[in-house]
Amino acid sequence: MIGTSVSAETGGGRPAGGLARRLLLRALFTAGVIGGTAGALAPVLVRRHESARRGQAPGGQRSLERFAETYRGRHIQGSATVMVPLGARAGAPAAVPSVEVRVDGRPLHVMRRADGSYLSLVNHYESFPTLREVARAAVDELGDSQLSMTPPHHI
Repeated sequence: MIGTSVSAETGGGRPAGGLARRLLLRALFTAGVIGGTAGALAPVLVRRHESARRGQAPGGQRSLERFAETYRGRHIQGSATVMVPLGARAGAPAAVPSVEVRVDGRPLHVMRRADGSYLSLVNHYESFPTLREVARAAVDELGDSQLSMTPPHHI
């Protein structure tokens, strides 16, 4: 009697246990990818959260950094301000942070990174959590040299 025996196959020619095994493996793979991504992103998100908390005043409002001091015989000063474009609507993310750092009155080009830290042209391979630390690191790196009075030009 050919064709009368009952088999464990489904209509597609696959064993029924194979489908369950495939779904289980797919679920385990998805959980592994999600867990690995979370593990890789956790340090970045923690650092971003800590830098955001450092920049907040006790009332919960974001404070702006401003300093002027003499460090290793060099006068360093810096400030971070928020520029709001004309015609910006309430609630719109239109405020743009602007930073300015000077060493002995000469401008130090500083850029803000996505995680809230700063880097400068003097030491652009390292980032710092505050403008003061960027200025101090630039003084350390410059030694007796002076910054140029003209801003850098990109061609």
